[in-house]
Amino acid sequence: MPLPLSDILSALERVAPLRFAEPWDNVGLLLEPAPSLASGGSRVQRALLTIDLNELVLDEAEAAGATLVIAYHPPIFKGLTRLRCSVPAERVVVRCLTRGIAVFSPHTALDAAPGGVNDWLLAAFGEGARKPCLPHPDDEKFGQGRCVTLATPITLSDAVSRIKAHLGLTLVRVAAAAAHEASEPPASIRRIAVGAGAGGSLFEKLSGYDLYLTGELRHHDVLTKCALGESVVLCDHTNTERGFLPMFAERLTLETHGAVSFQVSRCDRDPLRVL
Repeated sequence: MPLPLSDILSALERVAPLRFAEPWDNVGLLLEPAPSLASGGSRVQRALLTIDLNELVLDEAEAAGATLVIAYHPPIFKGLTRLRCSVPAERVVVRCLTRGIAVFSPHTALDAAPGGVNDWLLAAFGEGARKPCLPHPDDEKFGQGRCVTLATPITLSDAVSRIKAHLGLTLVRVAAAAAHEASEPPASIRRIAVGAGAGGSLFEKLSGYDLYLTGELRHHDVLTKCALGESVVLCDHTNTERGFLPMFAERLTLETHGAVSFQVSRCDRDPLRVL
């Protein structure tokens, strides 16, 4: 039996409360078709999860009969002054409206939540005391980034191997501090900070960590960290996010008691390849 869209929005709020999103972000229900146009009114039986909503993903959503797309990155971010089918990003919005597909984005609310994207990213490294890098003033369980003090220190080489295994990557970019790549013996990694996507605005507020993991970081920010004796691993933006979607789907399935089928997009992928 399909659930009212409002019930799914309540489930999403339980997993990633929108009040903990960053103030610059555009999160929540971004597109709500008229009930008369939506399949089954304002009810949802199938939803598609994706990092980015583009036309290939929308084709997939339509083929699956999804009437809700949960797009981690907001497909509507800046104010739209026009909706033209000649512009790809605007055409996606028009298609969703005409096909009766609602669009929701959790983005930084899901980053900040316990058990969210950053907690998943931090799981690469093993046991240790975890917390947000910058706890939210209203609830210290939420906040920007995640950090861990490992129970058992590891080497940079170990850390890189764990990151590759966790993210399913064969190659990552590593900027090693001198002490971490010395051979006699290399300094250990104990304190680690992670930030899904682009970590620059977060990491510029942090210091004293042995290792920083994110998708992308500006060249000079990497140089600064290394000069301070801190290593950096970069994996490309969405590689630090996409692997969380299956866990997100499982959580939402539990929250909706199996009444809604949450499918992870197969078309969604990072636009960059290493050749």
